[in-house]
Amino acid sequence: MLVFWMLFGTSILLAMAPPLYLAGSGISTLVLGIPFSVAYWLVDALLATGAVWLLWIVENIRDEVGEEPSEAGL
Repeated sequence: MLVFWMLFGTSILLAMAPPLYLAGSGISTLVLGIPFSVAYWLVDALLATGAVWLLWIVENIRDEVGEEPSEAGL
C-alpha cells in the first residue's frame, strides 16, 4: 500500500506543482520524438494509471476486488 501511495503521490505532485511543469515547458528537447512538455504529461498520466493498475492487481490477489462495503467490515 505504501508503494501505491508513493507512486500516486508522485503523480499528484507532478500534476499539481506548476513550477515543475513550467521549468520544463521551455525545454525544446525531444523525448522519444515528442516535445518535453508533452512527454511530461504523458509520463504523469502513465504513472497515475500504472499506480492504480498495480493497486487493482494487489487487491485482486488479496481477493478484495468487488467486495460490498458490508462485507469489507465498513
